[in-house]
Amino acid sequence: MTTAQPINNPGHSHGGHGHSHENTVPRGALVMACGVVLVTLALTGATQIGWIAPSPSASDVRASQAASAIASKVLRFADGPGGTVVVTDATNNATVHVYGEEGSGFIRGVLRGMGRDRHRRSIPMDAPYELNHWSDGSLSLTDTATNRIVELGAFGHTNRDTFAALLK
Repeated sequence: MTTAQPINNPGHSHGGHGHSHENTVPRGALVMACGVVLVTLALTGATQIGWIAPSPSASDVRASQAASAIASKVLRFADGPGGTVVVTDATNNATVHVYGEEGSGFIRGVLRGMGRDRHRRSIPMDAPYELNHWSDGSLSLTDTATNRIVELGAFGHTNRDTFAALLK
């Protein structure tokens, strides 16, 4: 009877796994990545402490430029039958638009985000929103219950137009 002898094969010299566990990322790349993380943390900290002023919000820029609302509506959004979204004018309860299941994805997404803020603060979901088209061309949706403002132009032309159509 013979006993099996280990084969001294270079491809099998790493504990029988057949592959290397050697670090293949160059040391210089790791140092650079750490440097980027440290600079980012330093800049974030400096902004939080007040050493660096944060960028002004779009509403602050509008105020400094004395932009005014050229079109405005106070709206309520509610779930309707069959997965629809019913948009009503909060001043007279007239139906502005009814979105079917398709075509309301962006509106649902914006409202879901604002609804989480209301839920966290225990604010009723039926409070109205104010939609404004500003003289500087921007479009914003303000939650009248929380004063949170969403700049709708930040989501692209097509999504912005979904809300802009509600002002017509």
